[in-house]
Amino acid sequence: MKRTVLAASISLAVSGLLIAGMGSPAAAAPTARPHPPRADRNQAVQDARASIAAHPGAVRASSDDTFASASVLVDQDGTRHVHMTRQYRGLPVLGGDVVVHSAPNGAFRESTLTLKDSLSLAVTPKVAAGRAESLAQKQFRGKRARTTSKLVVDALSGTPRLAWQVTVDGTAPDQSPSHFNVLVDAMTGKVGQTWNAFHTADGTGHGYQVGDVPLTTTAVSGGYQLKDGTRGNGETRDAQNLTATNDSPPAGWGKAFTDTDNVWGNGTLTDRATVAADAHFGIQATWDYYKNVHGRNGIKNDGVGARSFVHYGNNYANAGWDDTSFSMIYGDGAPGDKPFTELDVAGHEMSHGVTSATAGLNYFGDAGGLNEATSDIFGTLVEFNANSAADAPDYLIGEKISSTPLRYMDDPKKDGVSQSCWTTGTKNLDPHYSSGVGNHFFYLLAVGSGSSQWGNSPTCDGGTVTGVGNSAAGKIWYRALTTYMTSGTTYPEARTASIKAAIDLYGASSSQCAAVEKAWSGVAVVPTSTTCGGGTTPPSGTNLLANPGFESGAVNWTASSGVITNDAGANPRSGSYYAWLDGYGSAHTDTLSQSVTVPATATAPKLSFYLAIDTKESGTTPYDTLKAQVVSGTTTTTLATYSNATPGGYTQRTLDLSAFKGKTVTIKFTGTEDSSAATSFLIDDTAVTTG
Repeated sequence: MKRTVLAASISLAVSGLLIAGMGSPAAAAPTARPHPPRADRNQAVQDARASIAAHPGAVRASSDDTFASASVLVDQDGTRHVHMTRQYRGLPVLGGDVVVHSAPNGAFRESTLTLKDSLSLAVTPKVAAGRAESLAQKQFRGKRARTTSKLVVDALSGTPRLAWQVTVDGTAPDQSPSHFNVLVDAMTGKVGQTWNAFHTADGTGHGYQVGDVPLTTTAVSGGYQLKDGTRGNGETRDAQNLTATNDSPPAGWGKAFTDTDNVWGNGTLTDRATVAADAHFGIQATWDYYKNVHGRNGIKNDGVGARSFVHYGNNYANAGWDDTSFSMIYGDGAPGDKPFTELDVAGHEMSHGVTSATAGLNYFGDAGGLNEATSDIFGTLVEFNANSAADAPDYLIGEKISSTPLRYMDDPKKDGVSQSCWTTGTKNLDPHYSSGVGNHFFYLLAVGSGSSQWGNSPTCDGGTVTGVGNSAAGKIWYRALTTYMTSGTTYPEARTASIKAAIDLYGASSSQCAAVEKAWSGVAVVPTSTTCGGGTTPPSGTNLLANPGFESGAVNWTASSGVITNDAGANPRSGSYYAWLDGYGSAHTDTLSQSVTVPATATAPKLSFYLAIDTKESGTTPYDTLKAQVVSGTTTTTLATYSNATPGGYTQRTLDLSAFKGKTVTIKFTGTEDSSAATSFLIDDTAVTTG
């Protein structure tokens, strides 16, 4: 985590002093007041060790105990939480770890641990390692590869004892890798606790729609359960061909899927677990897409997984998302059709939950179509992200369920009921059909118009659209949904929202933003007052940097961890985000960079940015520095160097880029801090202009 900076030292001053030759107002630095930076990892660990030494009883420590840090968390207010492992007379203590909680000034507050008393036991074993390994091997069911052992103190349950921790590596009966652990009493040879190092088991699914897939399950007494502890305990259950009251399955409804060998289904409908494997893989694939692509931790971004109910109803020919019970239901399909557990359907249904948790789009009018289109869009992106051979990604929705797809994204009207082009009457259609406009827009944005391997997409205005790819198109739609759409958003307002999103992510003059405009025109959604503007050569004064004020977070910039932040420990010049380089009080280097093309036609290209410097150093020696640089090919040019010697509030700095006209270069900031007192360099509201 970052470190606290004196808020007053970086607040915007009201004086209007001009710097000679710069023409920019300077913020006068207020009187410095001592305020220590937030503790870094090393300081937090040091304070935790000091707390243990001063309060040994609070952590059940004796003179034979030693501690090592395992993880460190520093809260926004500087409170520290240091997780420490314990050794007793040089041996690891299972169950002996402790979390030391300290105040922002390092003072001890409390501890969290399970150990009841200080340890006192002999550490010379009576049972040899070989004997312990032999006893442990008898507990393992599978093909052994190797066996290792080490002496530990077992304080997991009951009276602490000396034990051999034996690890049997090999292949489990379900063909998954295994690191089977057994505790053997080092004094008596009694076999105790056993566990697999994979606490959440990796099972195998033989799905009907998704084929053979890995499934993350949970070990339970007697076997395994279709519950994913790594993804918020998302669970798949058997509805047993029943229907829930008001289609809202309550907690605990249905039957848990359990299995003894962690192999689920047989690829046919003779095994009820076959479609459960489909649905469970769908939970995993959807969670992973949102997590890895958008940084979203679950449907509600709260780390909680959803439930899926398969075999819902009797010949139920649909699937659905229930926001009230935070669950999905999947029917087995009408006679002659297939179950609705296709991958893009899973992504579709869970994306309804994402929409509910963000924009909350209504399910009627244009918003209803946008709601359905959003689920089709993200269901398709889930399918592409998973890239399953058994369910090859495409721009068709539910194509494996029946003889024809449920919907076509390249030209939605091919299903006979959906609209490909927006009209003022679109809002009167069923959302499944008005969604065609949004689906068609996304296809044009991602793939482009005309013929491709994915289909043949016409435009409503006769224009040509060049696609920007799934990655950019998906990020634009996600930001538009989560940042600019509301419950009643119309298609024209969605055009505005996605243009704003494209500007945030890629810049007003970007090809991505231009493609958004063309794609909306391609589905007959008329322009609004919000446009991309600019072009390949932006007009004088246009900012060439994307996300210049960092308000989209770490988008478009390449930065060291934690540099782009909304940390309350310091202040932005404007908005909520800013760049915070250094400030740790230890040897450290942070970087921040973005590539930009300086037009050859630029009359007087410049780099400008606001910089605040807060330091705990004294004197005029430049111990800590920030360099504003331009990287062109293999050459790095330093335009200016700032240091701890001139602290002060936000001041605009303007640097000449004339030497780089006609070149694509990287604007780079490099902050370097020595090992003593902290200096923080805060950057906000950056710009590269043409003249």
